[in-house]
Amino acid sequence: MRGLWKWIGLAGVAGVVAGGVLVARDQRRRNSYTPEDIRARLHQRLAEAEAEHS
Repeated sequence: MRGLWKWIGLAGVAGVVAGGVLVARDQRRRNSYTPEDIRARLHQRLAEAEAEHS
């Protein structure tokens, strides 16, 4: 029984580490955009949304 809890604990730690890696990767990708890039993408999405509803 003691070994089972050890493996469950290790699996939990591995899950937390994997989640942290995914969050860090996503944050780096978001930080690679300049404010002008973000603004241009938002304007493009707004124009597409307005075109769909017209």
